[in-house]
Amino acid sequence: MKKKQDIDDILKQWPFDPLNVNVRILELRHREVLQMRVDMGILQLETEGRPDGYQFHGAPTYYDFLVKKAKENREYQLDEQECFEIDREFVQFYHRRVCWLQLRRFRHAVRDAEHTLRLMDFCKAYSPDEEWTISHEQYRPFVLYHRTQAAALALLDEDEDTEDKLNIELAIEAVNQGLDELKALFVQYDAEDQYEEDDLAIRLKEFREEMRSRYDLGPTLKEQLVEAVAMENYELAAELQRQIALRSRAT
Repeated sequence: MKKKQDIDDILKQWPFDPLNVNVRILELRHREVLQMRVDMGILQLETEGRPDGYQFHGAPTYYDFLVKKAKENREYQLDEQECFEIDREFVQFYHRRVCWLQLRRFRHAVRDAEHTLRLMDFCKAYSPDEEWTISHEQYRPFVLYHRTQAAALALLDEDEDTEDKLNIELAIEAVNQGLDELKALFVQYDAEDQYEEDDLAIRLKEFREEMRSRYDLGPTLKEQLVEAVAMENYELAAELQRQIALRSRAT
């Protein structure tokens, strides 16, 4: 008897919902896998290494393989096949990042976003042409947005004692750091005048102010430091720097 190969039963048991991200995590015998229900099927992703589980000469991702390759050749430049494989890895990590965000596995989302940003940096350094570089760089703000949002939400999830608002303050500072990086991109591409109207920047600022309001938190230590320096109150600035250093050692 011919073995059944269709997945009709699985698709019927897990209907597609076009209004939501359809994600689940499964415990298999020796590992966990992510599954994403798409319109006409299911994507299955590994939780570690490259989402499709493929290794390149022992390297856990194609990026890791290329970094080693570039170190061995000072004249290295990406070729057409390598660009194709990089694009595959970009898409795979995007799908997995979306899964982690939906499942509230925020630390995992940060990890995958940082992988994508490093891969973008590699593309800029070894790109065969400017047009190909821009085709990836246009997504950098969105990846930064995801990483910043996930980093802040991870800190909020870890905050078990809302009376001690350290993690909440750190979450706000994570958003500020993301905003600084986003603004630097606009400056880099001579578009600083567009930063204030950028939708991603607006969303991050709204997210930051929602946190302040929800947890009744004023300016963070770093925000107070910036204000003290701007007002040339260097005595206060020195005290704030001392408090920030103490907090860094404690964490």
